[in-house]
Amino acid sequence: KDIQYVDSYCYNKLEFIRFDSNVGEFVGYTELGVKNAETWNKDTSKIAVMNAQREAYCMNTVDIDYQNA
Repeated sequence: KDIQYVDSYCYNKLEFIRFDSNVGEFVGYTELGVKNAETWNKDTSKIAVMNAQREAYCMNTVDIDYQNA
């Protein structure tokens, strides 16, 4: 439950948009990022794919990560 999937999009070392699995949608941090977030959040299939990444990637490797820590 405490595993979080974050996918950040950056340009010129500036983060302009991020998907956060705790929020469940894209969040924009610049003018361009806000516009893209609005567009991407309307696409429910894109949101479903991003939420599935948490299950597919994070949840499958969490046991390995905890064993190595």
